Amino acid sequence: MKIAVSGKGGVGKTTFASFLIKALADEGKKVLAIDADPDANLAQALGVKNSDEIVPISQMKELIEERTEAKVGTMGSFFKLNPKVSDLPEKLSVEVDGIRVMVMGGVKKGGAGCICPESTLLKSLVRHIVLARDEAVVLDMEAGLEHLGRGTAMAVDSLVVVVEPGRRSIETAHQVRKLAGDIGVKRLSFVGNKIRSEKDKDFLLKEMPDFEFLGFIPYRTEIIEADLDGCPPFEKDKKGLAAVKEMLRELET
Repeated sequence: MKIAVSGKGGVGKTTFASFLIKALADEGKKVLAIDADPDANLAQALGVKNSDEIVPISQMKELIEERTEAKVGTMGSFFKLNPKVSDLPEKLSVEVDGIRVMVMGGVKKGGAGCICPESTLLKSLVRHIVLARDEAVVLDMEAGLEHLGRGTAMAVDSLVVVVEPGRRSIETAHQVRKLAGDIGVKRLSFVGNKIRSEKDKDFLLKEMPDFEFLGFIPYRTEIIEADLDGCPPFEKDKKGLAAVKEMLRELET
């Protein structure tokens, strides 16, 4: 399976992605976890030690110049639009408990439509991972789906958008749904997170009546405890992990 996870910052997107990755691993699947959010926290959420020392691929200047044959930071130069990337998942990923993790990073200039060596390498790498590799893949995306091109998006089995009870989160969900439609995502689902009561759940269902919800995850103080203790959230919040395992079964049908 190839699953992309999106949502507004702060809704628990990376926490949900870590639960999903753990659920896939517990099924015995070989899993490649991709942190494609510039605010990279997925490695830490999966228990990678010294995760803050991982250099995002977008910042690997020598690699980008070698593969694209371009000088990073220059304007108007020619560079390869199909750089070699097939060897990078093995070379640039770190492993924790049988799960391989890669940190993409973000391109901080040029706007959303940036056609630059960094952006080209990242998109080529995501395309290779989604289209050519045979393991389960979970991509922790930013809300803008920056790294997903049309062909890649059409090959993703599902895009899951995490929302919390709140107007800004719902607005982001609407924006992601439009972007997903524009690039041809086949299946779009939503997960309600940080649900404190039935009132929170009813609020999301009322404000998003034509959205397909996989399920709802209650607000749990164990998530905060896991962050304070520096351990993966699924080690503390067993009920949250069980809920996401149920959602995974729905995604697999």
